[in-house]
Amino acid sequence: MLKRCLNCFGSEHRPEISAQKNRDYPWDIYTLKELVNATNNFHNDNKIGEGGFGSVYWGRTTRGIEIAVKRLKAMSAKAEMEFAIEVEILGRVRHKNLLGLRGFYAGEDERLIVYDYMPNHSLITHLHGQLAADCLLDWPRRMRVAIGSAEGLCYLHHEANPHIIHRDIKASNVLLDSNFQAKVADFGFAKLIPDGVTHLTTRVKGTLGYLAPEYAMWGKVSESCDVYSFGILLVEIISGRKPLEKLPNGVKRDIVQWALPYLQKGDFNHIADPRLKGKFNREQLKNTILIAMKCTDGNPENRPTMLEVVDWLKGGVEKRKKEIKIVKNDDDENESDDDYVDDIETDYEDYAKKKSKPRLPISESNKRK
Repeated sequence: MLKRCLNCFGSEHRPEISAQKNRDYPWDIYTLKELVNATNNFHNDNKIGEGGFGSVYWGRTTRGIEIAVKRLKAMSAKAEMEFAIEVEILGRVRHKNLLGLRGFYAGEDERLIVYDYMPNHSLITHLHGQLAADCLLDWPRRMRVAIGSAEGLCYLHHEANPHIIHRDIKASNVLLDSNFQAKVADFGFAKLIPDGVTHLTTRVKGTLGYLAPEYAMWGKVSESCDVYSFGILLVEIISGRKPLEKLPNGVKRDIVQWALPYLQKGDFNHIADPRLKGKFNREQLKNTILIAMKCTDGNPENRPTMLEVVDWLKGGVEKRKKEIKIVKNDDDENESDDDYVDDIETDYEDYAKKKSKPRLPISESNKRK
């Protein structure tokens, strides 16, 4: 399917894709006119998001359906490939916790992807953006978002065929529908994993603060890299803090390094977002932090699968709490303003070396087989 998709727009003599319902694909192929009209000619007032790839616009079709349209800002071989990958993967997957693809347009110098519109925007908007002060994410909603995100990721790893590694799990890539149900989004960096393959070596892409150390240092990507990123996201959801912060001495510290001293002292309440004003389930808080610690173990072999993470988050953690052992760590506990680093492609070796040792050693008997 990917080759067919690439053939639509991968050569110098790209045929114009006609506007019709194509029976070879599970999505619609839109005309440029339809999407221009739906977004009021991509008016700035309709813009709901922007990133390195381009901009996302809200729109309404002639049938009254609300849509979100991602418009690539510039055409290049890299942009073409990411467009093809995202359309290919979104066309393969169907899950309540994955953002739905409605269709696309590929013609001349325009590449547009059409998604279901998410009225409650992204998770990052509620944690760190313009809606953060409103604290619409109470504790039950945060737990539903965590479980929903985990279930979407679990589907990619264990049910999609071939299995899919997302490679860019982060708060801005978790969208929220009208009921605050989580939808994992943005598959431009995703990798399809053939049967029997445990990992791939590839160029490092993603967001600093969420990257697993083995991926950041050596480009070794596997499902456990997504598990690591999800662990960072889990602490972010609980604490309301950004994944990376800069200390007064200029050293960067990730969110798990910040949380670890409080965890070691059993001061779980300090990790909770102050905006919750103490309104959270303390046992759930503790269990969720411990799950995050397992997900962010420096040794990928010690990390759980997303199947296990979903089970634990939904209540199965009680019988496994004894597997998690806390070790002392002398990390600086000073706090400072957060320094968030977004999508980048760079050399992560210096940063990753600091993270290459497992934080929570697990006895040989407890390692995943």
